Amino acid sequence: MINSGDTAFVIVCAALVCLMTPGLAFFYGGLVSRKNVLTIMMQSFVSMGVVTIIWFLFGFSLTFGPDVHGIIGGLKYLCLNGVGMTPNPRYGATIPFITFFSYQQMFAIITPALITGAFADRVNFKSYLVFLIAWSILIYIPLAHWVWGGGFLQQMGVVDFAGGIVVHASAGLAALASVFFVGKRKLISKADLEPHNITHVALGTALLWFGWFGFNAGGGLAADSLASIAFINTDISASVAMVTWLVISWIKEKKPSFVGILTGSVAGLATITPAAGFVEPWAAALIGLAAGAVCYYAVQFRQKVDWDDALDVWGVHGVGGILGSILVGVFAVKSVNGVDGLIYGDFHQFGIQLFATIFASVYAFVVTYMILKVINCFMPVRVSEEEEKMGLDISIHREEAYHI
Repeated sequence: MINSGDTAFVIVCAALVCLMTPGLAFFYGGLVSRKNVLTIMMQSFVSMGVVTIIWFLFGFSLTFGPDVHGIIGGLKYLCLNGVGMTPNPRYGATIPFITFFSYQQMFAIITPALITGAFADRVNFKSYLVFLIAWSILIYIPLAHWVWGGGFLQQMGVVDFAGGIVVHASAGLAALASVFFVGKRKLISKADLEPHNITHVALGTALLWFGWFGFNAGGGLAADSLASIAFINTDISASVAMVTWLVISWIKEKKPSFVGILTGSVAGLATITPAAGFVEPWAAALIGLAAGAVCYYAVQFRQKVDWDDALDVWGVHGVGGILGSILVGVFAVKSVNGVDGLIYGDFHQFGIQLFATIFASVYAFVVTYMILKVINCFMPVRVSEEEEKMGLDISIHREEAYHI
């Protein structure tokens, strides 16, 4: 039976998650140089259009349609056939099935957009569009089915409350694969490495943090106590991670960095995502502490080995998603959402979380690299050196963000 309160809540959560993609555009847009800001913002916004079409036509059906041998969903829900006002007991017993479709659509949109921060300043827009389509079909849809849609990982007992494996680990490892394939930027000046507008980064962080409440609290698909604990766990983890990043970076770099605390908060948000509905608030604080420290040092490692992950997608989203997905198997408590972790004696849950996280990460990395390699056989993935030096806003889009 449809519950109007639950329905309204999930609709609002879907809208909040939708807002995260423009938020990501501002977050990434502020971090790049002024000559590439429109390009990277457009890469986020265009995902809203392209992925929605994929999701409507067949993506939702392949993800949440009747399971086929644990690998993929069936074709039952093509073009929203059979997805209407009647609830599907498996996917929200008190909300219309089409509301569940809307909520999940927003996750499918933002996930590939996360990857773009890794190859900022150097990828052809036409190639990116092909990559966006291929990545959604070959990586996001199968992973989401395996973990959320009745696939083999879910059958094993793997849990992922709101996308540590499906969203952040997959995007982070895809980002790393893209960095290895595309190669380093050819910079003309140090200014090209500096964020051109930190106020945009702050605005993007605010929109992401605000939207993340829908991202995580909506995971239980009802306005209930589970949503309440996921909500507060989200805020606690982000806050603790922010302060942890500030303390470590201030000690190491001798300055309190605004970009640093903004990045730290996003690391905390990414890391708590898979655990938000499975742990108690004290555990969320520990997860935030781990996120701030581990993701900070992951970024430092990335810089040391000179991987040109422009906006640290791997270090923040990839490492954070992996860390959080594994920590579910440590801190989950049955009284919150029916699953116990390692500290409560369930070694099996920890084992399958570890396996699923590694498996999904390797899958995302390898298939992403293959996608880029195939695309490059038909059209150049990377822009020319001249276009890169000129800036992609002018060389590809013939537009400028600023005229003063």
